[in-house]
Amino acid sequence: MNQQFRGTGVALVTPFRNGKIDFDGLKNVIEHTIDGGLEFLVSLGTTGESVTLNWEESVEVLNFTIQTVNERVPIVAGFGGNHTQAVIDKFHNFHFEGIAAILAVSPYYNKPTQEGIYQHFMALAEAAPRPIIIYNVPGRTSSNISAETTLRLAHSSKQFIAVKEASGNLAQCMDIIKGKPDDFLVLSGDDFLTLPMLSFGMDGVISVVANSHPREFSDLVRAGLAGDFKTAAQLHFSLLDIMNLLFVEGNPAGVKAALNIQGICEKEVRLPLVAMSPAMVEKMRIAMEQLNELRVDYITS
Repeated sequence: MNQQFRGTGVALVTPFRNGKIDFDGLKNVIEHTIDGGLEFLVSLGTTGESVTLNWEESVEVLNFTIQTVNERVPIVAGFGGNHTQAVIDKFHNFHFEGIAAILAVSPYYNKPTQEGIYQHFMALAEAAPRPIIIYNVPGRTSSNISAETTLRLAHSSKQFIAVKEASGNLAQCMDIIKGKPDDFLVLSGDDFLTLPMLSFGMDGVISVVANSHPREFSDLVRAGLAGDFKTAAQLHFSLLDIMNLLFVEGNPAGVKAALNIQGICEKEVRLPLVAMSPAMVEKMRIAMEQLNELRVDYITS
């Protein structure tokens, strides 16, 4: 079961057009990422601007994604929050047919203690209709899930099948890998650090850049998992300029600009986010053209 999440997952964007969800754009993104060879898709994550979607919109996005994917790859649904009971109530109000796992972010803004984080996730585990991927992203939540707490959760309940680690702390990631159960996966939550994380035993990634460049990034991860770090490094550095630009003006403004350049969806985001500036869009266009030239050289050489 857990191995279906080994490799590359994508944190799908939610395309908008004139303030409304653009389902044609979402279909384009889904098809683009599946055609790019990704192992699984994540809907309603941070990159999907889930915090700006109301409950009805979230259900529409999930149902559309399930229907469009049509069991071709596993789907992970984002169901996190900083009010434990409210998250549990959402579990009870969705059917979960076609959903393989839940991505649950650590509570944000409240700044709970490690014991509070542990109790929150254990309460979710009791109620969750699907296995849980713990999501640690202290840059957004203002509180870190320590390695000790992650390991405590992993050893306390089989409901926890993985952690998405976006702390940027390689030593913390190593501690988790050293102490985790054999079937518990450790996934990178940072595109930049995926290559070094794979080198010491991480199992894959939930990626942003895989929205726009699924083939290149999933090839990078597969090469790293196979121990071919020469190929993985070449792919990493070919994508580096694009990955840097994705976050200059915030996520997902950057990756939506890249998708717009590719003709896949609009670059529109919801306030308080704003679309990538024209100057940065032009830099993104140049970086993507350079990557395309590298790809042609590789194919013809």
